[in-house]
Amino acid sequence: MSQPARTSLRGATAPAYRATVLTLCALGVGALASLAAIGLTDAVVWLNEVLLIAPRARVQYEGAGLLVPLATVLVPAVGGLLVALILKGLSPQGRPLGPPDVIEAVQFERPLPGPRGGVASTAAAMVSLGFGASVGQYGPMVYLGAMIGGLVRRLRLNVPNLPAIAVACGVAAAISTAFNAPIAGLVFAHEVVLRHYSTQAFAPTTVAAATGYVFANVIFERPALFLVRFGGVEHGHEFALFAILGLLAAGLAVVFMRLTLWIAARAPRTGVPAWLRPAVAGLAVGLTALWLPDVLGIGKEALRFATIEGAFAPWELAVLVAAKLALTALCIGFGFAGGVFSPALLIGILFGALCWNLVAATGLVATSGIAVYAICGMMALTSPVIGAPLTTILIVFELTRNYDITIAAMVAVVFSNLLAHRVFGRSLFDVQLARRGTDLSAGRDWARLAAIPVADRCVPDPMVANTNEGLDTARRRMARADRSEAFVTDADGTFRGVLHAEAHGNSWEEALRPPDLCFDETTTVMDAMQAIRGFVGDAIPVIDSRDRRLIGVVTEAAVIEAYLDVSQALRREENAVL
Repeated sequence: MSQPARTSLRGATAPAYRATVLTLCALGVGALASLAAIGLTDAVVWLNEVLLIAPRARVQYEGAGLLVPLATVLVPAVGGLLVALILKGLSPQGRPLGPPDVIEAVQFERPLPGPRGGVASTAAAMVSLGFGASVGQYGPMVYLGAMIGGLVRRLRLNVPNLPAIAVACGVAAAISTAFNAPIAGLVFAHEVVLRHYSTQAFAPTTVAAATGYVFANVIFERPALFLVRFGGVEHGHEFALFAILGLLAAGLAVVFMRLTLWIAARAPRTGVPAWLRPAVAGLAVGLTALWLPDVLGIGKEALRFATIEGAFAPWELAVLVAAKLALTALCIGFGFAGGVFSPALLIGILFGALCWNLVAATGLVATSGIAVYAICGMMALTSPVIGAPLTTILIVFELTRNYDITIAAMVAVVFSNLLAHRVFGRSLFDVQLARRGTDLSAGRDWARLAAIPVADRCVPDPMVANTNEGLDTARRRMARADRSEAFVTDADGTFRGVLHAEAHGNSWEEALRPPDLCFDETTTVMDAMQAIRGFVGDAIPVIDSRDRRLIGVVTEAAVIEAYLDVSQALRREENAVL
């Protein structure tokens, strides 16, 4: 066969190979992630029943003396001790892993933390949820799906962007399974994890999300999160109320996120040992649950009853909102393993129901019932917390199958995100990453540039002179190399200054000049891009800030090349086809 024919054949089969690999990976990862999500959910339900956290189990044993009150107080505290032991003894990271770790790994093309940490984090989340801590299950599900997708990296199948796509497939399948919402799972993976919609990624994540839906809805027939009957928005002025509700929910979401971060930051200063903090938070949950049992665990029953008029008195709704918000922030800040998605859903739906009760009590404005306001509040509060407005809108549509209630929720979500993004940031996950030193607020390209030390871009053959050699010798070497400046060190490698070709003087002290610009080991390519504006010169020295040793020399061209490399890599990823 001729060379052109062989080349043509390889070109024809490469897309088919990529499509086959991506499809098989999507099916395999989607199936495993869905089964894992179902297993985690069932394990939590079983623990809730056995440990008297579930409302039905509590009712069955309410005549057994002090059993239920003792279990209410002690079970979450014991769960906190177990979580601390699991994370300290089994997790290399010593903390729960979650969506921020997934986002960081995908955005910077790194592997997820090792499987040991992921398994320990999942076990800790199962204990946290099973023992009644006020945390969510969807964050652990996202990480569990991502961990399963991350296994594909080890196969070395020679498909561009496959590791990130496989992780997104696991996330999409987990969300699809959790909500019986494949479209929302697909969009969540792109909106939060990948942050682009290339054809190469969109096709397999669609397959994975659909696989998760088949397992959850067809094979295992999982029940919907809740069922709502809604005849439609009856009054045009209610859309203004939905917008106001969105703004109010945004304010509450900001309070929730800031309180969560504040408690997490100040937990080490409380004097409570790290191994005891989850137990302290669990004890607070248990004591509160003696009067407000709906704060225990995920709170699915409260979530379902919130859409029913008269199920809660207004004062009950207000107290539950405050208690759930404070206890969730305390549990997460003090080290329980779990997410914020589920608590945000519950806080939001209770807040929406409360707002409807307050509006209805005035008798001044006609409304279409409690259900639409409860759901608008739920999604308006959740959306800025997770940074996924499209996902939350689609969850409403797929859960309710009601177009009118989806439009109402869309209005609330839009206004909520407008305010929360301006006041707080894109999401709790992004702010958590920013506090770790990974800032995605300026875009994916700037975040990657901020992660590359400029010292990694030093030129291989810089013009370096040493004070041990004669000044005239250094000048002759510069002339032979056609260099206009040399970077001078002493015998120990300590940077002394810059020797310019036109510099006068008969000694090193007279001839050397300080550099117009210098970098150190902490300078990133992004910092360098900002600093070289207006710079005139051959190169910039990179100097160790601790001992003033010369690390290397970087040129303007090397900095610009690093920027172009990152930009082109992102463009290839975002426009990749099968």
